[in-house]
Amino acid sequence: MMKRDEALKVLARHYADGIVVGVYQSIFDWMGIRPHPLNYICTGAMGQASSHALGLALAHPDRKVVVLDGDGSLLMNLGSLVTVANMAPKNLVHFVSNNKIYEVNGRYPLPGAGQVDFSGLAKAAGYRRTFTFSDLENFKDGIGEVLDGSGPTFVTLQVEEGEAYPRDYVKIHSAEARQTFRKAIRQT
Repeated sequence: MMKRDEALKVLARHYADGIVVGVYQSIFDWMGIRPHPLNYICTGAMGQASSHALGLALAHPDRKVVVLDGDGSLLMNLGSLVTVANMAPKNLVHFVSNNKIYEVNGRYPLPGAGQVDFSGLAKAAGYRRTFTFSDLENFKDGIGEVLDGSGPTFVTLQVEEGEAYPRDYVKIHSAEARQTFRKAIRQT
């Protein structure tokens, strides 16, 4: 099993400047690892990360869009997998951190933890490519293929908690964060 922050550090080394849509603990980790004006924060919209990312991917087909989703969050909107697959954005890469708990919301066990095959669900929904990684070295070896291919692409990261990053709720819910993203997306 790999630590989520270690996996995100690998992603950050290979995806330094692009659009990232993230929710809950994944976005808190990501903001600590790769603070960037193109981080689109949709915490508070549990289950909506892939839907928001789909809109961005369709609006900017020339730019890769990465989703940092959580297992509990994705369970709130599994139908989005079918919608993403149907629209088939070639520039969308959807990561889900599978740690089998609702981490930010009290560490409650995820329904079906250990039974849900998120990559299998994405494949059945029609995602073009799917991957599952539980080992950091394998992820390091596979990240190039994940990011270089044509999507939509889905990646399950079997993770456990890593380093604790600040949970800055004021920042993620601020008008300033939204304005920073809007300005950055218009300039690029």
